[in-house]
Amino acid sequence: MRIGKLVLTGAALTLASQLSVGTAFAGAPKMSEADFNQGTKLYFERCAGCHGVLRKGATGKPLTTDITLERGTETLNAMITYGTEGGMPGWELELNAKDIEILARYLQHEPPQPPEKGMAEIRKTWKLVIPPNKRPTKPMNNYNLENIFSVTLRDAGQVALIDGDTKKIISVVNTGYAVHISRLSASGRYIYVVGRDGKVVMIDLWMEKPDEVAELHPCMEARSVETSKFKGWEDKYGIVGCYWPPQYIITDGQTLEPLRIEGTRGMDINNEYHPEPRVAAIIASHEKPEFIVNIKEAGKILAVDYSDIDNLKVTSINAALFLHDGGWDRTHRYFMSAANKSNIISVVDSKTSKLVKNIEVGEIPHPGRGANFTHAKYGPVWATSHLGDDSIAIIGTDPVNHKQHAWKVVDNLTGLGGGSLFIKTHPKSKNLWVDAPLNPDSETFGSVAVFDINNLKAGSKTINVVKDAGLTGGRAVQPEYNAAGDEVWISIWNGETETSAIVVYDDKTRKVKNIIKDKRLITPTGKFNVKNTQNDIY
Repeated sequence: MRIGKLVLTGAALTLASQLSVGTAFAGAPKMSEADFNQGTKLYFERCAGCHGVLRKGATGKPLTTDITLERGTETLNAMITYGTEGGMPGWELELNAKDIEILARYLQHEPPQPPEKGMAEIRKTWKLVIPPNKRPTKPMNNYNLENIFSVTLRDAGQVALIDGDTKKIISVVNTGYAVHISRLSASGRYIYVVGRDGKVVMIDLWMEKPDEVAELHPCMEARSVETSKFKGWEDKYGIVGCYWPPQYIITDGQTLEPLRIEGTRGMDINNEYHPEPRVAAIIASHEKPEFIVNIKEAGKILAVDYSDIDNLKVTSINAALFLHDGGWDRTHRYFMSAANKSNIISVVDSKTSKLVKNIEVGEIPHPGRGANFTHAKYGPVWATSHLGDDSIAIIGTDPVNHKQHAWKVVDNLTGLGGGSLFIKTHPKSKNLWVDAPLNPDSETFGSVAVFDINNLKAGSKTINVVKDAGLTGGRAVQPEYNAAGDEVWISIWNGETETSAIVVYDDKTRKVKNIIKDKRLITPTGKFNVKNTQNDIY
């Protein structure tokens, strides 16, 4: 039996609004058309990123109907409401009881099949708002451009550009729904933001009031965007990685014009076919004119040579299943990639385009970009926290002067608990900041742990960021340094109708320096400082 046509509304165009309706499954609880529409929308906005559009699992467990029907509505309701020990957060603060019940019933129906997007459809979404020859030839404002922050306003479908010097909002730019990341061009002039709905917006910081100059909507769900950084190729190309359809698109770096599409469907590292191998993190190589591309479910890391996109050369590196996020070691040669559900950090040498080692760590590593610092005993190291447990794995990264410690977990710290998304430090800092926004405990998810890098054995100090902000609720998420490396900005991610904030700490004293509150700060999450993002400083 088919359920009628989906009709969804909302400020942001989401994958849910473009789906063909799934088939009612035998034994599944009954749903009205309106409830099915709402379930589709909720699943995309809250669940698809971890569990997959087709619900075959990745960071999260599979939610195929053979599993969900066995669980039943009551059990699924409880899991959605309170979360699980495996790192899934409870949604009782973000979703009301009715929506949770709708989602529990929806999960017992076959998922709708999303449509595909080819070049013809993608080109229709390309908008060149201001051509390059009509843009400024020099900065037309007096902002300290290196210290601007691009702040994700998740549920508003916007980013706020905030002056890091004055702590004032410069402008709010409409983007896609739930911007996942902001990336900087090699020149530092352009910010590229990608939403979970697959929309990419390009912002020119040289304008009198920085604003959009181009956009593209190549995916229906996405998490990654990047631009070319190798010497001689700066700002020439961009790349967008799609969760759905499973593919990546190479674009013109100045205009976002789509130039080439490559699909990612095929065999995984175990030679099993997967219909939805999504493109996760993408990072620009400093060693070659290449993009390093994580193919999540396939467990493959691609080195995509953009020196001749008409005759594209791609090196496929077998790593580990469920690749997600990651970043460079301090030399910008070795890519430290979290294969999170495999509990592995895969190390790839971007100079040789080969896997160095798969390193076993804690449960579901989720480093963001990770954190680089010099350990008193083990030399240069890179660290990741975890979604599934409270450990913080420290990995040696110097195969030259500390060969005996390279590509090994040399130490494990204890954080606040599972549910961590980001870990951060800075070359000028002696602190290591670790969040836990997806922890089920409200005291924990409102706090961060801070370690003294020179005295890691002393353990961490807990800072309740929500309390420091003068709020009664919200999740403390994503520490981010300013350009000088002497301030740490932490978002308080609250509900769409509740007060959120950004708390700015003095990194040396760990004391509150500023609290940014503004009615335009709706559900702030990720923050990306121009200088640090441009230069891969973390």
